[in-house]
Amino acid sequence: MKSISEINFKGRKVLLRVDFNVPVDENKNITDDTRMRESMPTIEKLLKDGAAVIIMAHFGRPKKGGFEPELTLQPVAKHLEELVGHKVVFTQELLGSGKPEELAKNLQGGEVMLLENIRFYPEETKGGVEFAEQLSKLGDCYVNDAFGAAHREHSSTAVIARFFPKDKYFGFLMEHEVRNLEKLMHDAPRPFTAIIGGSKVSSKIGILENLLDKVDNMVIIGGMRYTFTKAMGGKIGKSICEDDKMSLALDLMKRMDEKGVKYYIPTDSVIADNFSNDANTKIVASNAVPDDWESMDCGPDSVNAIREIVLKSKTILWNGPAGVFEIPAFAKGTHEIAKAVAEAGKQGAFTTVGGGDSVAAVKQMGIADKMSYVSTGGGAMLEYLEGKTLPGIAAIKD
Repeated sequence: MKSISEINFKGRKVLLRVDFNVPVDENKNITDDTRMRESMPTIEKLLKDGAAVIIMAHFGRPKKGGFEPELTLQPVAKHLEELVGHKVVFTQELLGSGKPEELAKNLQGGEVMLLENIRFYPEETKGGVEFAEQLSKLGDCYVNDAFGAAHREHSSTAVIARFFPKDKYFGFLMEHEVRNLEKLMHDAPRPFTAIIGGSKVSSKIGILENLLDKVDNMVIIGGMRYTFTKAMGGKIGKSICEDDKMSLALDLMKRMDEKGVKYYIPTDSVIADNFSNDANTKIVASNAVPDDWESMDCGPDSVNAIREIVLKSKTILWNGPAGVFEIPAFAKGTHEIAKAVAEAGKQGAFTTVGGGDSVAAVKQMGIADKMSYVSTGGGAMLEYLEGKTLPGIAAIKD
């Protein structure tokens, strides 16, 4: 894997794919520019070399095919100007009109151009080869820095790479993600503990199965744990459960026993009489939840037990919250796990955090920088952990 740090792009016209799918308010003001800032080291490197940089990005999920004013990248172009410190060339006209092609042709070294929303073209999400070739003609080399879209075999994230057999590279963000994921899945220091949460077993079954041969400890948290608890004969009240996955839960526990993987399912829970921040709460055994109550978070005994497991580990993968993290009254378990993972990292463990709520927790607490690796791609990371090949990565490595 050749890093762009080893290449001088002076005089080159670089097609750069990024993930600038940022949240905006009702006035189209960007409310969180994290995704843009994460690709700035790549952009700055290319500009410092003297490259002309043509950026491809998507925004939202266009449905109609063609220009949709509510999903234009114009607000992104405006903010990008602030980040790079100079004008960004941008037009809302689409390829085929001649205007984007002309602007790209005349782009000079040290200048930046942003193409309009790449998903305005239906061919993009279909992985159209002809569209990928049309895009490729705008530049003379290709850099992919969009890990968040690496699991999509779209024209601009994967197919386009075939038109640059000797001039395709990962950007710094993609390189960081790939190196850390490869270390996690193929060269992780032991003991290796995976903390997997989420509401449903069905959404994480691929990860659980793929990790069976890689981890020493499996900690199952979040709503999905109640499928396991009920499968073992516990009473779970109104707690979330996939009844049709109980046999699968029992099979997973059997397989973990056979492989010598130690697994932990929380033994106490914070329960509530309704799904709100001001609900009545109490702490009970996880297998003895009253009929009209619902589990909302891990209890204190479980949090302490998870902390002990984490602090004895050399590698920790955390994906998914401990409970209903979005309600402040039930965020304590998630926060305490975050603190434990950060503490393990301080002691030298390789700590990895991925998944929306887990990442949100460490950022909210101001400890994201205490982690060895915080993934930027939710769906992409999940598919990698399931053992799937990510088209955006494979296209550069081939």
